Amino acid sequence: MKKTVFYTEIGYFLGLFLLAWGTALTEWGGYGISMVVAPAYILHKALVTYLPWFSFGVAEYILQAFVLGMMLLVLRKFKFTYLLSFAAAVIYGILLDLGMKLFGNVFPAVPLEWQSTLAYIGGDMAVCAGVALIFRAYLPPEAYELFVKEIASKTGMKMYLFKIAYDCVSLLIAILMSFALFGSLQGIGIGTVCCAFINGMLIKLFSNL
Repeated sequence: MKKTVFYTEIGYFLGLFLLAWGTALTEWGGYGISMVVAPAYILHKALVTYLPWFSFGVAEYILQAFVLGMMLLVLRKFKFTYLLSFAAAVIYGILLDLGMKLFGNVFPAVPLEWQSTLAYIGGDMAVCAGVALIFRAYLPPEAYELFVKEIASKTGMKMYLFKIAYDCVSLLIAILMSFALFGSLQGIGIGTVCCAFINGMLIKLFSNL
């Protein structure tokens, strides 16, 4: 039987696209965004009034630069591919802002209940599929995914289990940031909590597929 060839370069950029636009879709739906990107979203909401250029996408690659720095401190080594990871974060940030603008112009400002449900399910599935595609490529993933991949490898922990732990820590940080900056939850909802516990398993499922 002839094997089907799927080029990981295509999968990589498709993964970035799914990740960015899935995030934009869940943000529009209003059930709560992924806990991984929630800290950047809260930072964006807190500063955009004073810095109009500080979009969600910009906040994302600035925070990812910080995550890369933390990873370097833990690993105590540097590779050229880590710079490529930041480049991927910038591409992702641009795609995210494009998705946010498109959905903001095309979709209603306040979605109906069924629209929010579909946006959450479709957006989160796109995010998980995107992460799985990026993990399967030889090109360096974004900082969040690279952190999970490299630290899991260093500790010998199964990657999907470490991903779940990383997601839960991100959720806790986002909640603390939200109350510290706004006194209430911003961008965090029931969807965010669900993501923290199911995304690691969904990513494993998509990766196996």
